[in-house]
Amino acid sequence: YLFPEGILIPQLGLFLNLFSAKPGFFHDGNRAGLFEVEPDSGKLLNADLHIGSPRSGQQPSRPIHKIYQGGNVGHLHRLLSVASSSQILYVGDHIYGDILRSKKVLGWRTMLVIPELEQEVKLLSESKSTRKELRHLRMERDSIEDKIHRLEWSLKFENLTEDEKEKLFSEHDILLQKKEHVRRLHQEAQRQHHHKFHKVWGQLMKTGYQNSRFAHQVERFACLYSSQVTNFALYSPNKYYRPSEDYMPHEFDVLGL
Repeated sequence: YLFPEGILIPQLGLFLNLFSAKPGFFHDGNRAGLFEVEPDSGKLLNADLHIGSPRSGQQPSRPIHKIYQGGNVGHLHRLLSVASSSQILYVGDHIYGDILRSKKVLGWRTMLVIPELEQEVKLLSESKSTRKELRHLRMERDSIEDKIHRLEWSLKFENLTEDEKEKLFSEHDILLQKKEHVRRLHQEAQRQHHHKFHKVWGQLMKTGYQNSRFAHQVERFACLYSSQVTNFALYSPNKYYRPSEDYMPHEFDVLGL
């Protein structure tokens, strides 16, 4: 599904490795043999004979239009003439089986494929006005709470007359009712917003106002993430991907983020 119909991978100048047997493939000490597959006959040829084993000094030829089976990461590095592990971008859809192992053990750059992200981005784009309303309701609720706290402070510590106390108590009751009303509006708006993504779990990357555990794992283990690997076709293979800027809480209000 990655390529146009009728196009075979060998026609693109790539090579394909089948039955690599993860996770053993990721260990250079794995003694699995590497075989070249003849597409027409299906025969397996011992590729170690012409590319050399991972520990030999033999320089392999470029594996253009080749299909291989088995082997280990040492074979792969030799076939690609890789001088540094960071030259490889490994794409996978499993955090622990693909991304964490290849990054921690091998030092490869990693990209996590998250198919659900495509729908998430679409819904986020459509819900900009809802998110603005949620922020407004939350700020209004915080403002009311501040007023309530000031009134309670005055009632507790200031030397007030009975008439002044009665007036403040009346204002206090009104603010409590208003706070409860805003809280319910915010709660219902937030519930409807999350139901658009998933009726039970809400947004994939959020738990309430905080990033979900999955989101933390993505940030920690994946160098890049996207809904599908074909999104890379929109960019040059030489593109350098830079991280976005981090922000402190006070910067959100000052910069209007």
